[in-house]
Amino acid sequence: MNLENKVVIITGAGSGIGAATAKLFGKHKAQVVASDINLENAQQIADEITVSGGKASAIKTDVTVYEEVEALVAQAVSKYGRIDVMVNNAGIGGKHQVKTAEHTHDDWHNVIAVNQTGVFYCMKVALQQMLKQGGGSMVNVASLAGLKASGNNLSYSASKFAVVGMTKSAALEYGRKNIRINAVCPGFTHSALLDQLLAVSPGMGDKLKRFIPMGRFGEADEIAEAICWLASENSKFITGQTLTLDGGISL
Repeated sequence: MNLENKVVIITGAGSGIGAATAKLFGKHKAQVVASDINLENAQQIADEITVSGGKASAIKTDVTVYEEVEALVAQAVSKYGRIDVMVNNAGIGGKHQVKTAEHTHDDWHNVIAVNQTGVFYCMKVALQQMLKQGGGSMVNVASLAGLKASGNNLSYSASKFAVVGMTKSAALEYGRKNIRINAVCPGFTHSALLDQLLAVSPGMGDKLKRFIPMGRFGEADEIAEAICWLASENSKFITGQTLTLDGGISL
């Protein structure tokens, strides 16, 4: 993959899939803007990339605040002159794993604000810049929970189904503008969200693995590989697609 000198913004880059993706772009010699609501975490990732010989900077961003998203893109453009890739990865899960009738208002509003509205804000602002410069590539991080039913997880599932829909709708709109928009849909992948799910009951990890044909959870590095590929010219005839990385569980 030739990503050298590509200017890449990654939201939620302070941990998990976002951190793995930022470091992989850095390895491929892209110019990485690591964005996260936790600036300390984002700066740590940016520093790791720099120490390894890459180019990176960190910017604090709350994706639920439109003005902060505008500032993120404006700062990146001011520093690098353009945005070649936007990876919309910032996301959270609900605090409670309960059925719909018991789903809390706080979980609904918080999850939708980050996972759905936050992605919309980032898409809107990044697309405006990509239209000005004549092209770009965007990868949204959705989930297997955005493709199939996910019990006790209503707000998360709703938000990820929305991300898949937004990906496809925007890809249709901007295909003739040299802008590609795709999504990855990870299954159970080692992350803070998975840790939260596994904490629900003893043995939950083993129970889940029995449903995965490959018999294991995914790794953040594996999702990062797919994101970088979709962002690169190696996938230049692909847009509006959802790439599922789930070890076969959707089968």
